[in-house]
Amino acid sequence: MTAPHRLVRVPVLSDVAEYAYAATVEPPARLVFTAGACPLDADGRTVAPGDPVAQARQVMANLETALAAADARLTDVVKTTVYVASSRQADLVAVWEVVRDAFGDHDPPSTLLGVAVLGYSDQLVEVEAVAAVREAG
Repeated sequence: MTAPHRLVRVPVLSDVAEYAYAATVEPPARLVFTAGACPLDADGRTVAPGDPVAQARQVMANLETALAAADARLTDVVKTTVYVASSRQADLVAVWEVVRDAFGDHDPPSTLLGVAVLGYSDQLVEVEAVAAVREAG
């Protein structure tokens, strides 16, 4: 079964970006929209206060779990938005490396943002995603 999406690389744009610049989704496909995955454990506690890298690892594990509940995988993701509660570019880069590594060779378009604050106490990282899944048939 072929994927219902295609990641688009744009040779005339910089190859510095570690993601595709666009993605297309071909019908028929089921779209999965996730809420922002947060660095919460099973009891709802924020893990690793003050450590954006450890929080990013928890976020990606939680994102995989949410996608699996919707019968999707990281390789089905066609777009992400990564939020980091920091004004330090080094924090954004460190979180991005965790996110990028979680996706492996699959490099969907992504937006990386430094923001002032996120919703949970001590929360530094959040990732939302859109996935496209071809239904078996």
